[in-house]
Amino acid sequence: MALPDIDFTPYLRRAFALAEETAAGGSHPFACVLVDGAGAIVMEQGNAYHPHHDMTGHAERVLATRASQTWRPEALADMTMVTSAEPCAMCAGAAYWAGIGRVVYGLSEARLKEITGDHPENPTLDLPCRDVFAAGQRPTVVVGPLMEDEAAGIHERFWAAR
Repeated sequence: MALPDIDFTPYLRRAFALAEETAAGGSHPFACVLVDGAGAIVMEQGNAYHPHHDMTGHAERVLATRASQTWRPEALADMTMVTSAEPCAMCAGAAYWAGIGRVVYGLSEARLKEITGDHPENPTLDLPCRDVFAAGQRPTVVVGPLMEDEAAGIHERFWAAR
């Protein structure tokens, strides 16, 4: 795996901005970007709950699906998914099956659960993505949480209004 060391700040800020845009559009504030080995954002995705009320329309799952339809696992192994919040078990599984080589996230699943509590719209699976990836047979590098207070603020504002 030839994953370069990079400053994830601008990519996280883009994911946070997309999460805010997604929330403004009525969906839950989750978003992610896919970064290639040269540092270019090659794909973006916000939560895709609307318009079909898809409970599996998490940004990371949808991005992993789109990415796997665009690139083979060998190419995705050199890419990084940068996401506003830690991928849930479903989304980590999708990133794993797509072959994405690295996942970087802002808000941890544990802190998200503290923010949302038992809200019926977000029955959080507090299972670290590292545990999901560790059960696999190919390596997935995980970095996070990063800029967690900034990421948490998006969710604190959103869920307080629900």
